[in-house]
Amino acid sequence: MATLLANLVINFLVLVIKVAADDPTSWCNQTPYPQVCSSMLENEIAKSISQSDFRDVLLRATTARTVLALRQISSMDRTLLDKPAKAAFADCLELYNDTISRLQLSMRSSSSIEDSQTWLSAAKANERTCRDGFAELGSTFPLASSSFVTNHLSESLSNMLAVNIGTPRDKPPPKNRRLLSHGFPQWVKAADRKLIQAGVNIKPDLVVAKDGSGNYKTISEAVAASVNRRQGTSRFVIYVKAGVYKETVDIATNMKNLMMFGDGKDATIVTGSKNFVDGTPTFDTATFRVNGDGFIAQDMSFENTAGPEKHQAVALRSSADRSVFYRCSFKGYQDTLYIHSNRQFYRDCDIYGTLDFIFGDAAVVLQNPKIYVRKPMAKQKNTVTAQGRDDFNENTGIVMHAAVVMAAPDLKPVQGSFQTFLGRPWRQYSRTVYLLSTLDDLIDPAGWLAWNDTMSVSNLYYAEFQNKGDRADTSKRVNWQGYHVLKTDQEAEPFTAGKFLSGDSWIPATGVPYASGLSV
Repeated sequence: MATLLANLVINFLVLVIKVAADDPTSWCNQTPYPQVCSSMLENEIAKSISQSDFRDVLLRATTARTVLALRQISSMDRTLLDKPAKAAFADCLELYNDTISRLQLSMRSSSSIEDSQTWLSAAKANERTCRDGFAELGSTFPLASSSFVTNHLSESLSNMLAVNIGTPRDKPPPKNRRLLSHGFPQWVKAADRKLIQAGVNIKPDLVVAKDGSGNYKTISEAVAASVNRRQGTSRFVIYVKAGVYKETVDIATNMKNLMMFGDGKDATIVTGSKNFVDGTPTFDTATFRVNGDGFIAQDMSFENTAGPEKHQAVALRSSADRSVFYRCSFKGYQDTLYIHSNRQFYRDCDIYGTLDFIFGDAAVVLQNPKIYVRKPMAKQKNTVTAQGRDDFNENTGIVMHAAVVMAAPDLKPVQGSFQTFLGRPWRQYSRTVYLLSTLDDLIDPAGWLAWNDTMSVSNLYYAEFQNKGDRADTSKRVNWQGYHVLKTDQEAEPFTAGKFLSGDSWIPATGVPYASGLSV
């Protein structure tokens, strides 16, 4: 009798657990924002769904919510907005459209968890950037109080990040990510591989030359022409001859697999001077803007000459997934390089700036960069990085691998008058790691700087691993819960390009020198 009763109890518990597990409300209770989750699945509450089905249902609901938010934004009256606010508004339209695209990519059964987590992290960055554009102007986001739909989109995306990373897939990782024996992924066409392997002998599809010896005199004209000139999805190559090109260049979302190369980072220069002080939102100050996935730039320089007094002034902004920059230079002061979102790889590049001059919320690895810290405004502190991860489940962060951090010529004579730090946390889950880097004597012994007196430093992740140079000593570093000195290769390896970017599946195809592991 006792055995029978025990079996009945066990069977009852199994039934209860199964019902609870299959109940969408139960799944929602495990998300960061259960009420938001439940409100989105009102039509599904009576159904029993598996964990993987729950992920798909929630993703469709999140996409629908984003589409509705975009419709609301598009229908708003903009006639009373001033010029900066109209620019911020236009940015929101662009960002929400990109968010929908990233969510739709995440729906594909062929996408890996790493892919979809990247795209969901980008969606989160997009939503936040839209709000930031109005906040920095001292304005309120137009839809902040108009609808539950938009108010809770950020929470919806946080829920998706948590659910996606915790959901096992029924299918193995897609085979199109597997490397072939010669080191290229299967998704890279044979013709593209030959093109990339050709190196300096690449035959461009279009040539840009200021003197008229090419197809076009401006980069923007060539980029616009590429839309109709290219065939299918094969890589399209633009060669930009030596010269100083004063223009704002946009590589739009539909311009995928575009490659651009110049005659050297001191010879082919793209320059501009848009800045925040003169009324342009930070997002729009970039001289060169990249949204098209698979973009490659080589042997070029991107500059913003606005100067330190103009505050935010971006030289290059990239939101392109799997974008690569090789032997390029980025010159500015505050906010020089905006690594906005998605996966990015930089190799053998020079970066100049003062305050937060490598910033954003991409998953990015910079291998062998030379970091030149410039002279800032009076009483300013220099900060090399400002990483913007604000959700624990985002797979983003900045990794400096074999970097050299040094004073630029204008700072060197007076570097004792200015403090310089490796970075500061733009958001509460900010993540930045320096691996095997050389830190010159301009770096403050504390190493890292708090954003302000109110932001917590408990949730961030800052780490250093076997750095060298005059300021590599970590004994006087900040005493923060989120600061770590990595002791072993095993602790550092998750931040290598091979692991952090899943780089083995796509970087070798670019032909750019690449270290998958710690050895560079």
